[in-house]
Amino acid sequence: MVIINYITAYLEELFELSKEMAPYLLIGFFFAGILHVFFKKEKIARYMGSNKIKSAIYAALIGIPLPLCSCGVIPTGVSFYKNGASKGATVSFLISTPQTGVDSILVTYSMLGLPFALIRPIVAFVSGIFGGAFTNYYAKDNNKQEENLIEDTQTEETSGNVFKRFFKYAFVEFLQDISKWLIIGLLLAALISLLLPDDFFTGYINNPLLSMGIVLLASIPLYVCATGSVPIAAVLMMKGLSPGAALVFLMAGPATNAATITVLGKVLGKKALTAYLASIIGMALAFGLFIDNFLPSEWFTQFLNSSHTGHQHNTIPVWLQTLSVITLALMIINGYFQKYKHIILGKAKNKNKTNELYSVIKVEGMTCNHCKTSVSNGLTAKGINIEDVDLVNSTVKIKGNITDEKLIAETVNSLGYNYKGIINKPFKNMNMDTYKISIKGMTCNHCTMNVEKTVKQLQGIKEVKASLSDNSATIKGENINLEEIKKAIESIGYEYTGTMN
Repeated sequence: MVIINYITAYLEELFELSKEMAPYLLIGFFFAGILHVFFKKEKIARYMGSNKIKSAIYAALIGIPLPLCSCGVIPTGVSFYKNGASKGATVSFLISTPQTGVDSILVTYSMLGLPFALIRPIVAFVSGIFGGAFTNYYAKDNNKQEENLIEDTQTEETSGNVFKRFFKYAFVEFLQDISKWLIIGLLLAALISLLLPDDFFTGYINNPLLSMGIVLLASIPLYVCATGSVPIAAVLMMKGLSPGAALVFLMAGPATNAATITVLGKVLGKKALTAYLASIIGMALAFGLFIDNFLPSEWFTQFLNSSHTGHQHNTIPVWLQTLSVITLALMIINGYFQKYKHIILGKAKNKNKTNELYSVIKVEGMTCNHCKTSVSNGLTAKGINIEDVDLVNSTVKIKGNITDEKLIAETVNSLGYNYKGIINKPFKNMNMDTYKISIKGMTCNHCTMNVEKTVKQLQGIKEVKASLSDNSATIKGENINLEEIKKAIESIGYEYTGTMN
């Protein structure tokens, strides 16, 4: 009976938290879609190439409204840097962007009140500029030109119906990116609300600075999106956490995580990573102390006066809140279905693709649709024919044979991900053919290697073995085009003289 009571109380708490967030989340997703369709990153990136402080200001202004989750900001920031943005501007963007976004600002208003909703973007803006300026001073990139304009930043899809692109991003792709951490945030918040006593921080850790230190240590390696951090912060404040310490969590939680730290150290260098972490930690503590000591606590705690999370300003009727929860739940379910449907419908899909030839590579670090787009665009730009990027299994399917694995590895690693090698080479199927052809002009092992390498690059070729003993080459593959093979062999100085079988 006691367990049932706890489960009932937990579900009630979870539902109440969801009701507070859902309407504002849906509105936030709506504006996120608008920003995605009309706010083109390839155009605004040109303002991030300078080593002056103005580039850090531009980067912070650009990043604050963008609806990018904590992991989605990594490939975008790395893409900016690879295409000419200064280290300072890149760090400014990486600090300011994940702390806020139209969705998280609206959710902050719904659960923490107007003062917190206003101060979050201000703090993100100031901390971004500080981080960018400090990086420019401490880890200046002398290889960047002073006014480097970015011309070829990876672009998002711009074809097709505008409404379709808006809806797909806002209520499918973006929702997919944050739904996992949103759910985790809500589940943790409801659990904390149920288990921790109301006077936990005032009775057991009655020291705001110590509370900030504990929250900071927990937040830096933690992965939590800006929106998912809000219900946790709200419940912690209900348990006595000071507004300043809550702000530390809202800043450091979304802005830092183990994946971000690893990628930044690899791409920007140790000095830039040090500047990045020092800026976030320093500014989080500074703003936390400022709020606790110089601003009226009533501004940030008035939401606690009501029976739940204190939304006296919230005039949304209960029926609309409930409808929003149902709508959001259905959208999350649809998002997961879209993400995993290739597994659910895999067998039916594969029946129609039994004759296709492809290779599969393993890429670690891909966590969201922004990662998917970044990897796909990056490899496509190098002439790699991408069929699919699978976030669930961290794999990339490439049509045909892989002829230049080094190029693929360098491209993937330069984007901030980890290339782990080929896990599946082109498979043999019922249309696999074998030809033995005659070639004149081969006189040494270098000749045979040259022939094998050239022919292997052709579409559908799986295996090539050249032989000096009878001046031949045995070729295995799918839908082999002998005319293309003839042209390829003659292009490197040998003579194709027909088939031998």
